[in-house]
Amino acid sequence: MKAYELLYFVAPTTDDDVRAAVQARIEGVIAEAKGQIDNVDDWGRHKLAYEINGLTDADYILVDFHTDPTNIAELDRVLRITDAVTRHMIVARTDRD
Repeated sequence: MKAYELLYFVAPTTDDDVRAAVQARIEGVIAEAKGQIDNVDDWGRHKLAYEINGLTDADYILVDFHTDPTNIAELDRVLRITDAVTRHMIVARTDRD
């Protein structure tokens, strides 16, 4: 398994139940692929560099995890179709393998 880092953000108006459901869905996709979540870090609200979909600030969440590289496409697909996630980025971490 390889180490990855997922950073995504949601609108600050998103309620806690929706935010928890998004996190549970991400954890579920990783667990289904027999991956392992190492750390979830809620960075809180930060100002965006430019306006995205009418948002000027957003709540950031960083997830460190290990999974098989073939499962990244499924995680990316789930994040793209999740309405609460405004933007996301998955990066391979070679320093944590």
